[in-house]
Amino acid sequence: MSRSKALTYYVVTRLLLAPLQILTIVTMVFLLLRATPGDPVDAILGGRAPDSAKEAMRKQLGLDLPLPLQYLNYLGNLIFKLDMGKSISSRGKSVWDIIGEHFPATAELAVFSIIVALVVGIAVGTLSASRPGTSLDIGGRLFGIITYALPMFWAGMLLQLIFAVSFDILPLGSRFPVTLEAPAKLTGLYTIDSLLRGKFIEFFTAIKYLILPSCTLGILLSGIFERIVRVNLKQTLQSDYVEAARARGIPENKILFSHALKNALIPVITVLGLTFASLLGGAVLTEVTFSWPGLANRLFEAINERDYPTVQGIMVFFGTIVVMASITIDILNAYVDPRIRY
Repeated sequence: MSRSKALTYYVVTRLLLAPLQILTIVTMVFLLLRATPGDPVDAILGGRAPDSAKEAMRKQLGLDLPLPLQYLNYLGNLIFKLDMGKSISSRGKSVWDIIGEHFPATAELAVFSIIVALVVGIAVGTLSASRPGTSLDIGGRLFGIITYALPMFWAGMLLQLIFAVSFDILPLGSRFPVTLEAPAKLTGLYTIDSLLRGKFIEFFTAIKYLILPSCTLGILLSGIFERIVRVNLKQTLQSDYVEAARARGIPENKILFSHALKNALIPVITVLGLTFASLLGGAVLTEVTFSWPGLANRLFEAINERDYPTVQGIMVFFGTIVVMASITIDILNAYVDPRIRY
């Protein structure tokens, strides 16, 4: 089989598996929600509401139907109408409206966090691998272990106490000052919207509010990239072609950045896809800790309110993003490394 045909076959296979993966996510979320303690009707009406009112509310929400019928109704609306239902706690607002309202904040936080994670992780990993056995190498390894092990909520609260409370350097608790009008919505990303409109004061204000949550999440995720880069770069620096480059008198810095680092970064593509799932999981803790008004924070609120449609919709939305990101990373890996196709 030729390389182009093998790549096409691999891509088609991965794309055909995507609906099955998403269906599995939908089913698991639906069943797990019904298995967890708590009644959404009690969350809406209160535990002391009359039984007649509770039964009427269950009928209105479709919760009086048998579980298989509830599942088929939800699945049918999702597949044929792309309808995730209406929020219970938001007085009839559709789940899609909630996603559209809150997801830009999560996307902005995720983008800046992954940039911080990549820059810090690659920089520390490169520095550590280029000085094996030194204090820099030991420090790099400790950095990777500590950042990977630190609980997100604890690190977030500690950094808030230091930079927002003690030194009053950075703000927290929102995406933008409540005393100022937020940037006009074009994409929903405050940094992009302010730049598109040429409002540089708004841009730097949005960046200022992003620094603390994105750096917290990014630095804690950077340990993953640091370890991958350090291990692969050490192996690459001991390879034959690197020794041949040294024998030709090529400067060490040029060997490191022009030859070795490029090959050492290939596994980062794979790890990036896996980290994206961790990023969404970490975003929940980060948004709750920093009161960031994103979709992950709204998910946390919906779980506390037993808002089944909102929780289902947001989880399926997040799951679909992870599946598509995974497929994209797999295709990129197959393109870079032909061995994956066979």
